[in-house]
Amino acid sequence: MTTSVAHCPALFLTAPASNQGKTTITAALARYFTQQGKRVRVFKTGPDYLDPQILAQASQHPVEQLDIWMAGEDYCQDKLYQAALEADLILVEGAMGMFDGEPSSADLAARFGLPMVIVMDVKGMAQTAAALATGLAHFRQDVTVAGLIANRCGSERHAQLIRDALPSDLPLLASLKRDEEVTLPERHLGLVQAHEVSHELEEKFNAAVSWLESSEDNALLSLPKAVAFSPSEKSLSTRSVTQSLQGKTIAIAKDEAFSFIYDANLVTLTSLGANYVFFSPLHDQDLPAADALWLPGGYPELHAQALAENQSMLVAIQAFFQSGKGILAECGGMLYSLESLTDLEENTYSMLGILSGQGAMRGKRGCQGMQTAVLPQGEVRAHAHHRSRSANTPEPVAHGRRQRHPAPGEAIYQTRGLTASYLHLFFPSNPEAIAHVFLGTSASMDEAC
Repeated sequence: MTTSVAHCPALFLTAPASNQGKTTITAALARYFTQQGKRVRVFKTGPDYLDPQILAQASQHPVEQLDIWMAGEDYCQDKLYQAALEADLILVEGAMGMFDGEPSSADLAARFGLPMVIVMDVKGMAQTAAALATGLAHFRQDVTVAGLIANRCGSERHAQLIRDALPSDLPLLASLKRDEEVTLPERHLGLVQAHEVSHELEEKFNAAVSWLESSEDNALLSLPKAVAFSPSEKSLSTRSVTQSLQGKTIAIAKDEAFSFIYDANLVTLTSLGANYVFFSPLHDQDLPAADALWLPGGYPELHAQALAENQSMLVAIQAFFQSGKGILAECGGMLYSLESLTDLEENTYSMLGILSGQGAMRGKRGCQGMQTAVLPQGEVRAHAHHRSRSANTPEPVAHGRRQRHPAPGEAIYQTRGLTASYLHLFFPSNPEAIAHVFLGTSASMDEAC
């Protein structure tokens, strides 16, 4: 049997650590090539909601996650193949440092033959930046590094010192000056949500394109070499998913307070036969007609007073809960489901009260990491990332299973049709289990996995 292959230029942007400028540069490249009339498809490594929002606006196309542990190799392979069929350029932004995590950015790049570009904040060093980049590039033989992007370069002389110290097989692709005009806005869990600063982002993208064009080294402004992509043996196009949610409508909270929604999760709901509609717990007075409800994560703590004051919405969701229909509440959605929420200024507001307990913000202390949600409906890959705590909650039905630690993970609660946890679920990892969650029913592990 002949395996189809699609060829597409691709780059994987990585770094020695977080906060080196990966997202800014990935967004700048996406916007630059989009302005050149190219079809750019961007992926983000790992469980991230905020970076994809930025990158989606920059590339003018939805951005999905690629993560071998969370999604599986077949899933990642098929997503890259599908992108290669329609794109002129594929960009993948890594997570943390190049070799951090299990699996790491380097693992993903090596598995799919993606050439990596190292983004490094070179402020305060010159030849040492070259030494660090050389060490990263040659740390593993199965990883191909196309070059270095020197971010926050002080001058052309600064860039020249780095350029001269690099080996011949590791070119300086760009030397980008320090420029606060291109710095993306942030808050306590990362970047600010794109829709909150859409106009400001457009100004930053335009500035970032000029920033790229100002580099003395302009190799980044040409399309990289093409990479060959093929579908997996268990291609998504041939994989059957039972349409367990056929004819069902899922109402999804989406506004300034709730927006941590993977595009891949929406695609999964559609593949299960569901329709979905968005509503705003902040601004709407009532729920849309729906068979199930999804309260995703976000920033309810920043809007707790407004959520508490929207009494008609509280009453509508409470009545929906009493009906026994399926509700999924993740992290911020779980905080909204509790009896009260205390924000960062120690103000306490009444919430839905469909789950016993109180939530409170914890400032800079929190919890994060990859976990498997061991639901009665089946196991679903997930992650936790929060800086809050809950107290006086019911006895959990299960706990998350941490990826690399034996201690119990996040508590999982179920009452009536409600499933609530700090865990953010990745629906494609077990669509049938997700269907049972929204149907408010249980399934055995054998049926759901």
